[in-house]
Amino acid sequence: MLDDKKVMMSGMQSTGMITLGNYLGALKNWVDLNDDENLKCFYGIMDLHSITVRQDPAELRKSARNLLMLYIAAGLDPEKNCIFFQSHVSAHPELSWILNCFTYMGEMSRMTQFKDKSAKHADNINTGLFTYPVLMAADILLYQADYVPVGKDQMQHLEITRDIANRFNNIYGDVFTIPEAYVGKAGAKIMSLQEPTKKMSKSDENPNASIFLLDDKDTIMRKFKKAVTDSDGFIAYSDDKPGIKNLIDIYRAVTGKTVDEALKEFDGMGYGKLKEVVGETVANELAPLQARFKELSADKAYIDGVMKNNAAQASYYANKTLRKVKKKVGFIELPR
Repeated sequence: MLDDKKVMMSGMQSTGMITLGNYLGALKNWVDLNDDENLKCFYGIMDLHSITVRQDPAELRKSARNLLMLYIAAGLDPEKNCIFFQSHVSAHPELSWILNCFTYMGEMSRMTQFKDKSAKHADNINTGLFTYPVLMAADILLYQADYVPVGKDQMQHLEITRDIANRFNNIYGDVFTIPEAYVGKAGAKIMSLQEPTKKMSKSDENPNASIFLLDDKDTIMRKFKKAVTDSDGFIAYSDDKPGIKNLIDIYRAVTGKTVDEALKEFDGMGYGKLKEVVGETVANELAPLQARFKELSADKAYIDGVMKNNAAQASYYANKTLRKVKKKVGFIELPR
């Protein structure tokens, strides 16, 4: 707990451009928490996690800065939330090393993400990829987070974080808050436009599979026009019709309408018209965000100020925890 508030910690990797799925599934829900007086939120641009895969340095810097601006453009208020770059807070890798010494090889080898990424990047199975969940645990525990918003695919990481924290606490006393999964408004699960049985992903090699937040209207409409549906020719909300179901889910996530309301609106409509309506709705939703992003891109001084102020704030809270941890394990504090 922080200043009598509950703490929530989350973040996104800083590679590539975030998708409509990231926005509707997570970012839009974060924005809804701006005015929750009982919650202090930390949102990271997780650039340390990004380098388990080889990155072009200039592109990584650009995408990380863009992610910060997209957070703000989407409506996250840097005065109400702490929005920071992971690499600007040295406590993250420092605590990660300490926690590595309280984490077992067997635990890491069972992590499904390590298995999946090792299969995708067989030529670069590095130890950073193996110990990735420990850095994620440090990200969460540094801020004494009460809550972490996670989907099913991230639940294993939260569980190992809880295991590590409990193990440390059992040895040294009440040091870390044990985080829980944040149960708020369920984030929309947005699927690929080309393979609607898998999640929309910014790393998808098919450029028509994902809508990116800075796609212009023509690009958005073209991608929806090419969206995979089926040959049935009728609109229904069913797992047997994943392409149509995904289009309806996207429409619902943007408009806030129920399944019944959406189906009533689309009654008698052909697939072409459905794609057009959903595309228009998405383009209209993203237009203000894109305009705000353009303004922020032109205001270097403002963004630099946000970076400095939020890094200082994040470092203050993270180092409070780190000092406590270092004292517990027996490190000598540097004389002032």
